[in-house]
Amino acid sequence: METVELFTRQHINSIYEIKNKGFMTNKEVYVRLHMGKDANYFIERYKNFMTLAEKRLPKPKYADFPIWTSISKNNCLKPVPNSLVYCLTVPKEEVIYFDGMKWDYVLNYLYIPIDTEDAESHKAELDRLGIESEHYIINGKYKGWFPQLEQKIRASWDQIFTIDSWNDFNVQANLWQIKKEWITRILYVGDDIFEESDPNLTFDQIYENLKERTIVQ
Repeated sequence: METVELFTRQHINSIYEIKNKGFMTNKEVYVRLHMGKDANYFIERYKNFMTLAEKRLPKPKYADFPIWTSISKNNCLKPVPNSLVYCLTVPKEEVIYFDGMKWDYVLNYLYIPIDTEDAESHKAELDRLGIESEHYIINGKYKGWFPQLEQKIRASWDQIFTIDSWNDFNVQANLWQIKKEWITRILYVGDDIFEESDPNLTFDQIYENLKERTIVQ
């Protein structure tokens, strides 16, 4: 079985779900707490992502939203107060890779071109229709005016899974869950992510070590 290393920062309370259930998932309430007043916007975008992602890896019924992870120690979020960073070794077939740069297009309701020629063709179409900004086509003053163009933009979002440049900055990975057996190390504030983990430690041993150093009970 081929595995990959991933890294993700989560609220410190996530450790109890893993301890009690053997896994954790991302729930809508977590997104709302994390995103605050912008929650509705991001939940809408996440639902778009989920529709696309499930074509590649079916979502378990008990998972509400995907879990964002980094493929690199260099670019992963570091632990801050009230958080933990999980270092994971995950079966590759459980991972959904995507292009984080292209995801920004989805967040902004933009068309993702296949190449430069396609981008120029799309721009020419917008100019012909007198559209000064495609931001307004799906969620703005042009909403409902250009249904075929909106369909074209939404269909292009599947391009996020076509990774043109595989590097630590562009590529991100999503999981539907984190299983306790995937956890190789748990980082708390001040820990050095580049220290090597002990491959012989079980989750329960990692959890007990964490209890001695944090507010985890």
